[in-house]
Amino acid sequence: MATKIESRKFGKTVIAIAIAVFVMGISCDSGKKEPNQVPSGTVLKNKIALNAYSFNAPLRDGSMDLFDMMNYCSGLGIDGVDLTGYYFPGYPAAPSDEYIYSIKRKAFELGLHICGTGVRNDFCLADEELRSKEIEHVKDWIVVAHKLGAPAIRIFPGQDVPEGFTWNETAKWVAEAILECAEFGKKHGVVIEIQNHNHFLKTADDVIRFMEMIDSEWVGLMLDIGSYRTTSDPYSEIAQTAGYAVSWQIKEDVYMENTKTPVDLKKIKEIIAKSEFKGYIPIETMGEGDPYEKVENHYRAVMDTFR
Repeated sequence: MATKIESRKFGKTVIAIAIAVFVMGISCDSGKKEPNQVPSGTVLKNKIALNAYSFNAPLRDGSMDLFDMMNYCSGLGIDGVDLTGYYFPGYPAAPSDEYIYSIKRKAFELGLHICGTGVRNDFCLADEELRSKEIEHVKDWIVVAHKLGAPAIRIFPGQDVPEGFTWNETAKWVAEAILECAEFGKKHGVVIEIQNHNHFLKTADDVIRFMEMIDSEWVGLMLDIGSYRTTSDPYSEIAQTAGYAVSWQIKEDVYMENTKTPVDLKKIKEIIAKSEFKGYIPIETMGEGDPYEKVENHYRAVMDTFR
């Protein structure tokens, strides 16, 4: 009988082969569609959420709070919200139950699903005691996610490899920290979403190497399409890692050799469809401009393309 690890690796091998076929554009001589090929006119049935970071400026300056954000999302027709922890009162400390449950009730009233929350953490710290504090921070917010009814929490692997250490050495202790959080998350019904954020995980190769170190059904990738920066073809790197995604972050731009370029949503749609991802798809806007206008424009563009 195959072990759990062997079965997991087999599944990822199948995914990798399917992605390779997509990236290289291989076709059958018979002219038949490749398995998992996306028919013309395919509609993505995934529900669309908004990452709260899209309103970073007004949430920071106090002209908006999370209740205002949820009202806006509901009015626009967005299905769910990813409520970043930074915008809860008292962060990084966990908010009170009273506040958590008032948020939860408001979401219910508006017909919104709280599809996740997220924290700022760094598991790349060489000091074991400091890493332990980061682990406890994530655990505190796993409890918050559970109370919110959110099925997932978004975390970072960390910033960069510390001086005097190698990538592999750092990856080992980062993986250990994440697996400890995953065991805690499992007890609370909360999945750990690792966001590639152009820090410790910069490339598709980094993501693949790291995700292969994580043997847990309670950990997956939040695929940030705007954080593969150095490649000339970010869509290839996105496709290579799509099989690990348990969530996405659909931004307005991708990067080609460190140059910001408007995203080709049709390509993103095709990659998501081929990966057969069924979950929520959070969108996120950043940069200069009116955040209300930017969110509405990006949401409309995503809906026009995906539907």
